[in-house]
Amino acid sequence: MPAAPIHALVIRRRYLGDVVLLGSVLRNLRLHWPEAQLSVLTEPAYADVLALNPDVNRALVFPRGLGGWPGFVRALRSAGITHVLDFDNTDKTALVTRLTGAAVRVTFDRETNPFRHRWAYTGSAKVTNAFYTSRHITETYLSLLAPAGVPVATREVRLVPRPADLAAVQPLVGLPRSEIKNSRFRRVLVHPGSRSAFRLWPVERFAAVCDRLQDELGAQVFIVSGPGEQALVKQIRAQAQTHLVALEQRFTVGQFAALLTQFDGLLCHDSGPMHVAAAVGAPVVALFGSQNAAIWHPLGERHVVLQTPLPCQCLGAAAPGPCVPTDSYRSYCVRKLEVPQVVEAVKAMLGLPGGAGR
Repeated sequence: MPAAPIHALVIRRRYLGDVVLLGSVLRNLRLHWPEAQLSVLTEPAYADVLALNPDVNRALVFPRGLGGWPGFVRALRSAGITHVLDFDNTDKTALVTRLTGAAVRVTFDRETNPFRHRWAYTGSAKVTNAFYTSRHITETYLSLLAPAGVPVATREVRLVPRPADLAAVQPLVGLPRSEIKNSRFRRVLVHPGSRSAFRLWPVERFAAVCDRLQDELGAQVFIVSGPGEQALVKQIRAQAQTHLVALEQRFTVGQFAALLTQFDGLLCHDSGPMHVAAAVGAPVVALFGSQNAAIWHPLGERHVVLQTPLPCQCLGAAAPGPCVPTDSYRSYCVRKLEVPQVVEAVKAMLGLPGGAGR
């Protein structure tokens, strides 16, 4: 009797960068089970990025209200799911994992996080705090493959922009990057936003960097923002002495990924857009505060991570608000980075003489 077809469900509720970085796990699942059905369950805001991952068959989203749960559970039960990899291990995801009826159900048993609802799982991946804090997050993700019986064959994370998205963004930037004949002409994209207001590098420094990139390198600088971040773009343009191109359209994740392929590099914070850029092959200069860069740095070549030595000295009275040094979401360490450092890092990213980063 032939074995039942494999249908693996990967659960990761949020956020953009985390869902992008699931790509390493999904690539290994696809290599191990070429004919499998691979589904990913996430929150609605992060489902669109999964359409850019060629290893994903289907993106599922959690119901928005209680009324949607009965139908959602029925669909899960009837989907023939054989394996569940739960990357969250919350009350909600443990229940969903168990309700699938899958024969193999695995999650993490992290040293610093209580292992919740053991009854919902058939196996787990033990992760020590020393392992978690010293390696890229994808190494922790990949450790969940072993209890699911899947070997690690690659560490690749990739997103593939769709032709329709490439066609939609092309008129905004001019010639396709592949058709630019002047090897000295470069386009740099700047994304000044962040989920945490504490992690924002000051707008006047972004403006100064943009001016120097255009004056000294002859680069054309474009600025893009996420939802609710348009004010940052206006403030940077108001303080800049050179002309900056503001892309004021609201882009889907797919369009943003396509946009990134038309630039020679991205300047941004430690953020979801940073991981999208790396996944489509765009080099990045990433501005880090007190967050652990060993865990969250962009994957791939030609990226430059800038971070003040940690633990940093607090800004004190110069800080715009109360600072919590032990909380990377509530500390202002990124403000210790100065304009010349960032300019040199962009030069290094672009492969220009004199560029340096660390």
